[in-house]
Amino acid sequence: MSKPSAPRKVGDNEALAVGTMIRGSARKLNLVAQLIRGRKVEEALNILKFSPKAMSEDVYKVLASAVANAENNHNLDVDALVVSEASVGKSITMKRFATRARGRSTRIEKPFSRLRVVVREQEEA
Repeated sequence: MSKPSAPRKVGDNEALAVGTMIRGSARKLNLVAQLIRGRKVEEALNILKFSPKAMSEDVYKVLASAVANAENNHNLDVDALVVSEASVGKSITMKRFATRARGRSTRIEKPFSRLRVVVREQEEA
């Protein structure tokens, strides 16, 4: 007696990858995610490769993982893939303390974010 398998969270012609602990605020990560939403995968990878934003490297890795999942796990055509969703959310925030003048201290917050990338195989018309 085993547990029934969970239904897929995405469609049959879609694949997904999630980056759970990306260092940086969700607001800054969303600026990078906006660059690739709705674009073809090849174009999106090129944009991320040459983007000056520091978080583009993490987004590149998550997108490359989604493409690999599509190819290896779901047998989708890599050349016909489009980024259908790139959603960003907050994760944990590490709290640290820094010493200040006169024996005081200040809290430093180090935020982490989550990135969910879904690629869809699009029929070429």
